[in-house]
Amino acid sequence: MSDTGRQSLGDKAGSALKPDSQKSTTEHAGDWMKGKSDSAASTMQPQSEKSTTQKVGDSISGNQNQDQEGLMDKAKNTLGLGGSQK
Repeated sequence: MSDTGRQSLGDKAGSALKPDSQKSTTEHAGDWMKGKSDSAASTMQPQSEKSTTQKVGDSISGNQNQDQEGLMDKAKNTLGLGGSQK
């Protein structure tokens, strides 16, 4: 379960597992907006106030505001499923 105001872990996983090449422009835009919003909420919420589940979710997804690549992004890029290779 995600903290209030945060993207659910199921939504993050579902979005991450679908290859970018199979997403519509609308899906890309939605993912981008949700990602930016969730990343901002992650940055603003102190670690001490995050649930254990949210801490795990943040470590998996990374924090775009702090230019941290998450484990899901690393896996997608390794498999060639990500939109940008780092």
